[in-house]
Amino acid sequence: MNSQTKLNRSSPITTDVAIVGAGFGGLCMAIKLREAGHDNFLLLEKADEVGGTWRDNSYPGAACDVQSHMYSFSFAPKPDWSRRYSPWNEIQAYILDTTEKFGLRPFIRLGMALTGARFDEATARWHLRMSSGAEVICRHFVLASGPLHVPQIPSLPGIDKFKGKVFHSAQWDHTYDLTDKQVISIGTGGSAIQYAPEIAPKVAQLSIFQRTPAWVIPRDERGYAPIEQHMFARFPLLRQLHRARLYWSNESRVWPAFKPALARAAQNVLKLWIRYQVKDAQVAEKLIPDYTLGCKRVLISNKWYPMFNRPNVELVTEGIAEVREHSVVTRDGKERPADCIILGTGFVVDPRIYMKDVPVVGVSGHTLAQDWKVNCEAYLGVTVTGFPNMYQLVGPNSALGHNSIIFMIECQVHHILECMSMMDRRGADTIQVSAIAQREFNQEVQEALKGSVWATGCVSWYQDAAGNNYTIWPWSTWRFWLRTRKLKVDDFEFSRISVQVPPRRRKLAKA
Repeated sequence: MNSQTKLNRSSPITTDVAIVGAGFGGLCMAIKLREAGHDNFLLLEKADEVGGTWRDNSYPGAACDVQSHMYSFSFAPKPDWSRRYSPWNEIQAYILDTTEKFGLRPFIRLGMALTGARFDEATARWHLRMSSGAEVICRHFVLASGPLHVPQIPSLPGIDKFKGKVFHSAQWDHTYDLTDKQVISIGTGGSAIQYAPEIAPKVAQLSIFQRTPAWVIPRDERGYAPIEQHMFARFPLLRQLHRARLYWSNESRVWPAFKPALARAAQNVLKLWIRYQVKDAQVAEKLIPDYTLGCKRVLISNKWYPMFNRPNVELVTEGIAEVREHSVVTRDGKERPADCIILGTGFVVDPRIYMKDVPVVGVSGHTLAQDWKVNCEAYLGVTVTGFPNMYQLVGPNSALGHNSIIFMIECQVHHILECMSMMDRRGADTIQVSAIAQREFNQEVQEALKGSVWATGCVSWYQDAAGNNYTIWPWSTWRFWLRTRKLKVDDFEFSRISVQVPPRRRKLAKA
């Protein structure tokens, strides 16, 4: 059965491993399963194509803020990246090429959004409900949906009355011509600093609505010359050395996070840079954050600050009071005409919110929403006590602010394979992290966050409403690599069930 085959809604689909989400995480999990000799799995994707973030975000100027040779799988190198930092379409092309290269299409089911998951303790199987009406029964459940797929749509008074065009940056309407339009852009995060400078030259007026400024550092815009691409392809060691240099240079960026005094020293230099780039002194001061560098995500662009020197670009820091049929009114009473409103407001990253309509039920009727009501916690961002045989990719406290998330994904996939392999060797039906191990790990994480730049007082998407940082890994990534190399068996609980269930079609090789 291929990805386009119609599924029978009346009978469940059984598989050993169900992977939900076909972005970088889900694809990595699928590839490594195949490499381990295991082909009894399904890759379930809600959209009509793989790619995740890079399928959806096609706005003008969309590009990665991690270097190309680091923002790719270590086991699937691409020697001919065109630039130091790749545009979205080149990354999506890489994802599609990788999908074909590793023969994943027969395992992919498109149009399959997860609507609920329940663990059956009697059979040690997960039952997944899909938007297609299908039920998928699996032994292992890998949640690889990631945190950047549900757009954050702000509630703006009167927006329902607006007669113009409204769209989110992750749902860019390429059929709408922005030429000579009066455009309101809301937000100054990672997406807005990329698309705004690209559309500024063509619009009649661009009003940038800013709630909180971001620290924006220069970007290496250089491309790779044909001779460099040739040498990387001809001599893989050169590419590996280049990747290693990028990795360690990125790792050096994490040290100011542990020494806020260093971060504050660096931000003083950045203040001078902003004042030099932005000619209007008052605008420059409004663009300078009042929080410590690194407390929120640091952005990279060479075009953001110079954009504010254009006569048709305005920075607005007053909040929105009302949206009218053809305008936006700020709290100071000023009315600005608008043909189009672009929401550069990012994504809903708190899983308790973006998964609120997807109940995940573990042992004894516990739901993930209930267990995470106060704090989102996991062990190494992967396993959660009370949810046997369930694994996450880029779960709580495994995201980064300084290096490539794909490095972390590869580590987590290795860890998951270790869990599965250990179950085989022990003849177990379930594996779950112990409550003690999970609690001790998260206490260690929260203790490490104290005194760091992430705890200097700013409000960011790294935190929940109570101020708990449930997002960032608070150490160097090589420490995560070390902790995921070999399973710490004492941190896990294994069990067998009395009811006999059909054996797996193919035993997973030792990870």
